Amino acid sequence: MVEITRRAAFAGAALSMAAAPVTKAFAFAPQAATQAPGFYRYKVGDIEMTTVNDGVSAMPIEDGFVRNVPKAEVNAFLESTFRAPNIYSGPYNPVLINNGRQLALVDTGTGEGALKSSNGLNGRLLMNLAAAGIDPASIDLVILSHYHGDHMNGLIRADNSIAFPNAEILVPEVEHKFWMDDGEMSRAATPRVEATFKNARRVMTADVRKRVRTYAWGQELMSGVTATATPGHTPGHTSHVVSSGNKTLYLQAVVTHAPFLFARNPGWHFMLDVDPVAAEATRRNVYDMLAAERMMVQGFHYPFPAVGHVEKTATGYREDIVQWSPVL
Repeated sequence: MVEITRRAAFAGAALSMAAAPVTKAFAFAPQAATQAPGFYRYKVGDIEMTTVNDGVSAMPIEDGFVRNVPKAEVNAFLESTFRAPNIYSGPYNPVLINNGRQLALVDTGTGEGALKSSNGLNGRLLMNLAAAGIDPASIDLVILSHYHGDHMNGLIRADNSIAFPNAEILVPEVEHKFWMDDGEMSRAATPRVEATFKNARRVMTADVRKRVRTYAWGQELMSGVTATATPGHTPGHTSHVVSSGNKTLYLQAVVTHAPFLFARNPGWHFMLDVDPVAAEATRRNVYDMLAAERMMVQGFHYPFPAVGHVEKTATGYREDIVQWSPVL
């Protein structure tokens, strides 16, 4: 009589499995080769906000990128935050404001023409508006914070036609007066500033200009949205405060550029700041207020979805981007 032990049974089963041929089917799944659409919605009280990404920049870091800090120190800081040295990759994030009565777009990104010239890196606003279900013709107001190209070039399409055909275009009166002044252009301090003057005139076509209305600091532009002075980055640079019920958001445009550099180092003077000393003073004043009041902040160059809070640190400020939510 043969006794089959438990150990022998397991050993036999293992041998049987080893002897049996094993086949595995592989389903062919092609790579997508595209990124997901870039839009994100959230609420400020009863106001619906939608961040609509226009892409990112890819700017080489050269001497003078930060005017008062050596290139080596900038690169070392980038590497300390797990970013590649010698390149500045800053997001572009226009935002839609829907208060239930009007739909406004704040800043317009780099423009449809940039989609080709950047090989798809930026110029993506119209694509992402479509993905978000927004027809450009449904936008009532386009509100500009200032006249740098990444904020105003999207007013026109690649063929120079107007991008938002039914929108009134609201621009800060101080900003408009400065960049449209031929005398100021003749006194441009650097080639980069001179190029900004020329670009503003290029974008301000006759079709655009007939839709332009200037606004003052302190003015309510639509129900729940008020302009506030934040000069320095440009002479008329403007931020906006969005309020509904007991909720408030500070829409800061470019009080800082990418916060991992310029909020954490508020004394750094970015090469694109027209008046870097005034820009630093504005940055510190605004960020002290945001940290003290624990106010939400939306930043044009913040990491997507570009909304969060800031806290004060021993050397500056640190951004805390909101956690993604699948519901409003």
